[in-house]
Amino acid sequence: MKPRVFVTYRIPEAGLRLLREQAELIVNEEDRFLNEEEIISRARDAEALITLLQDPITARVIEALPRLKIIANYAVGYNNIDVEAATRRGVVVTHTPDVLTDATADLTMALILAVARQVVAADRFVREGRFTGWKPELWLGMELRGKTIGIVGMGRIGYAVARRAVAFGMEVIYHNRRPANPTLAYLVGARYVSLQELLEQADVVSLHCPLTPQTRHLIDRHALERMKPTAILINTARGPVVDEAALAEALRQGRLAGAGLDVFEEEPRVHPDLLSLPNVVLTPHIGSATREAREQMAIMCAQSVIAALSGEVEVSHMVNPEALLLRNG
Repeated sequence: MKPRVFVTYRIPEAGLRLLREQAELIVNEEDRFLNEEEIISRARDAEALITLLQDPITARVIEALPRLKIIANYAVGYNNIDVEAATRRGVVVTHTPDVLTDATADLTMALILAVARQVVAADRFVREGRFTGWKPELWLGMELRGKTIGIVGMGRIGYAVARRAVAFGMEVIYHNRRPANPTLAYLVGARYVSLQELLEQADVVSLHCPLTPQTRHLIDRHALERMKPTAILINTARGPVVDEAALAEALRQGRLAGAGLDVFEEEPRVHPDLLSLPNVVLTPHIGSATREAREQMAIMCAQSVIAALSGEVEVSHMVNPEALLLRNG
């Protein structure tokens, strides 16, 4: 009998095709996300789950699925999963790192350019029939050459953004919990600074840090007050890293020039004040939304599930390798 795999929301066919060869596949075909009760009900006999960031994979869900061996999260982040509860049960948790790096870095640069050059507002200006001809001071924006980008979180994506920013002639400063690989920092001329220095010096602050208790509302009212009034804030990391109410207030009062957000504090809800501001560009969590990245994510999830269900000692992209020790011990 083939092991049962439950997919909480349809992922690209490239991954599903691999799974169908190895397992009995059950896919939620509805265009909505499931709650805890629905996941428990539909996945009761599953040995594997493929989940999305919106799925509440709580301790309760994990305890209610006695045959569960692996949770493969179709995302880089995994804060939707109670990893400690999974580990106690010997359930492996995996994610999809690396494959999103270039896609997210590209979108970050797109948001920087869109905000700096007021692309979205200018597009609306033309569509509304208000463009009457070229004028010397029509829609003046900020040039990137010679400006400083401050990267909060110099991991894979942060470094990829730094490489792109250097190509635009920008200076790079960054802040991490600890200095990044010195060779990589040298290659982009990046200088390590405190968060306070970064906020005060950067013309563009770009967030690429994970969501932890320490980074929740990292960019709050006090942080925003340290930024230049001509600066812009970009968030392609996690929504709750930014206090959206404080950001909206700073933008409305002219204490910040603009912002580009791909993620939101209470996603999919967006703070209503942000929706009405012309100096904000909002995208619907599309950092990884390229065909190449999304298909590879599906394949990675499928390969992790197949490895775990086959009893392999090593499963790619585990976030809790100790779970295997507990299961096999």
